[in-house]
Amino acid sequence: METLHKSILLFDGECNLCEASVLFVLKHEKKSHLYFCPLQSITGVQILKQHGIDSKTIESVVLIENNKAYTKSTAALRVLKYLKIPYSLGYLFIIIPSGIRNYLYLWIAKKRFKWFGKKDSCIVPSDELLKRFL
Repeated sequence: METLHKSILLFDGECNLCEASVLFVLKHEKKSHLYFCPLQSITGVQILKQHGIDSKTIESVVLIENNKAYTKSTAALRVLKYLKIPYSLGYLFIIIPSGIRNYLYLWIAKKRFKWFGKKDSCIVPSDELLKRFL
């Protein structure tokens, strides 16, 4: 699969918070530039491997832009650039040092299943959105 020129958001397909986040992005994008892929899928594992990320240990969303992988809070904040105002203004939080941002990100990530629950399977997109999922 050719992913070199695509912006791809890899997300935990079993996480309710992650699914809600994907649906939020789809609803509020400026233009349809992002593609989506569950981390657990065959394609997701292949993309992670291409970028030197171990699919068995990753506990973060991963954003692929210009063939570069971003993780944790940097990935989440960079996704905001794809959204309409006022959501895109959240990208300004990138000025906060990554150590602080990632501490908060990982704290939420560790509690996401307790707070939001876990799914047995990942999102099944509508026919209209299917072309946006890898």
